[in-house]
Amino acid sequence: MKRITATLCAALLGAVPVAAQPAPDYRSRAASDEVIYFVLPDRFENADPRNDMGGLNGDRLVTGFDPADKGFYHGGDLKGLKARLPYLQKLGITAIWVAPIFRNKPVQGPVGHESAGYHGYWVTDFTRPDPHLGTEADFAGLVTAAHALGMKVYMDIITNHTADVIRYREGDAAKYAYRSRADYPYSRKGGLGGASINPGFAGDQDSSEANFAKLTDPSSAYTPYVPQGERNAKTPAWLNDPIFYHNRGDSTFTGEDARFGDFSGLDDLFTEHPRVRDGMIEIYKHWVDRYKIDGYRIDTARHVDPGFWQAFVPAIRQAAKAQGMPNFALFAEVYRSSPDSGYIAQYTRRDALPAVLDFSFQATMREVLGKGKGTVLLAELFDGDVLYEGGEAAARSLPTFLGNHDMGRFSTLVKEDRPGIANAELLARVTLGHAMLLTLRGAPVIYSGDEQGFVGDGGDQASREDMFPSKVASYNDNALIGTSATTAASNFDENHPLFRTIAGLSAIRRAHPALASGHQIVRDYAQTPGLFAISRFDPVSGTEYFIAFNTADHPIDQNSTIGTAAGRLESLSGQCPAAVSAPGSVRVTLPAFGWMVCRAKESLKP
Repeated sequence: MKRITATLCAALLGAVPVAAQPAPDYRSRAASDEVIYFVLPDRFENADPRNDMGGLNGDRLVTGFDPADKGFYHGGDLKGLKARLPYLQKLGITAIWVAPIFRNKPVQGPVGHESAGYHGYWVTDFTRPDPHLGTEADFAGLVTAAHALGMKVYMDIITNHTADVIRYREGDAAKYAYRSRADYPYSRKGGLGGASINPGFAGDQDSSEANFAKLTDPSSAYTPYVPQGERNAKTPAWLNDPIFYHNRGDSTFTGEDARFGDFSGLDDLFTEHPRVRDGMIEIYKHWVDRYKIDGYRIDTARHVDPGFWQAFVPAIRQAAKAQGMPNFALFAEVYRSSPDSGYIAQYTRRDALPAVLDFSFQATMREVLGKGKGTVLLAELFDGDVLYEGGEAAARSLPTFLGNHDMGRFSTLVKEDRPGIANAELLARVTLGHAMLLTLRGAPVIYSGDEQGFVGDGGDQASREDMFPSKVASYNDNALIGTSATTAASNFDENHPLFRTIAGLSAIRRAHPALASGHQIVRDYAQTPGLFAISRFDPVSGTEYFIAFNTADHPIDQNSTIGTAAGRLESLSGQCPAAVSAPGSVRVTLPAFGWMVCRAKESLKP
């Protein structure tokens, strides 16, 4: 226990919060320069209880509001997020990624298993904020206030699906099982033995208007219909027509159905259709034009056809440039739970997506700090940077993260990997994870609550705790790390050790461009837990920054390579040696789960 305590003290050395000092013109910052904070507004802060029920009357199955149930709305809103911007500024955040704010279907799901659209991914109206979260004026106010503090605002968007509204006549009997294009081609109604339909339609590979004009009957696999009372549920109005959906049943997330199936029952848009492409472009250009937001995180991108992205991305970039935003961010979710840069990189090449969330980074960090694998995995991760469109330079802009609202928090994953781990060691591993996140290549993403030591019971709903006082029993019984507080109280403690570490390293990152946009090379790694060392270089002066981490649960004392021009070393975080041992060699002495960030000064005289 003494070893871990000493480690934590060492880890915090040099990591003292400094108020954010963003660029005078936030629009001039490149995507790689940002420190991003991901937040679900419903779970962050409740500044206006009047909107808790979204303007609806009735019980929770009507309004979606039940602050004691983790699957329902809790009351957080856009005004609350705006009110807490100074807190985020002190944390060092420069860009806020906001979970979808669009109007959602308040409640859906089978009887007895209902839940609410508090998360924002069950959209019925793509043109306005969900009234549970606030108004158009509230969102405009948030964006304006964030920009005044030099912060960007990224919106989380969906193009793959809408809320679950469309039903299938044969659905209940068939249990909504996926029906393939081979067994249920577009040319036959209800299967190979059915009547001929859609004469002349050449299939979904030809996205021309002339071809899709021949697709007039959507009942090739199932017979879709919209229930009475929901026929005008979606906005824009074109979304209410089943012809613009695949209507093939539920996805199993493998093979053909990963692209053409309904994601957990949600209505899967026919994104190969030119009307769908034009409609989605129109929707998301509107948000850029009206609110001057700074970027989009794209949900479920791998479930959308490449041709859609090849049309969507240039159109949105053009709209952003017309609004004076040359660095508009576009990054996509390509979910992958294993360290596989090649898999996610393909979407930057074939689909022409500018960037993807770095799931490979996340998986590697879990392997190293959760499962105790060797730091060689980190070297292999960064070797894969050449696979992205644009190579290593493009990889510097990939949003990196440790955990999220779907898979669970990093603390939760490490705890799962190491049953019985003491809270002190868990804090040490999570703290080191954030030190690596903030100094290795990529644009780091902090998941709301991680800076307060939240430790969830799992993924999805179990990882979406409230920052304001929670009424959810399964949240409030969690043992947080770095604090004696629980989620039953408000958690915006600026003295929490994780808050201080993130704030301190964010300030260092901001003050030293090498840590944000500088070229990175791997210096040393091991087949076991222990040393991982890199160098990063100032993009203007070329100054070397030597950074080393110890992923082992014991101290290390060994030599590492460094540039031969490096001489004296300045400690920016952690305790660096005063100078190199010899040109090209530096002694690395680190406590368990410790790190050092060093700036090379003048060369030593021979």
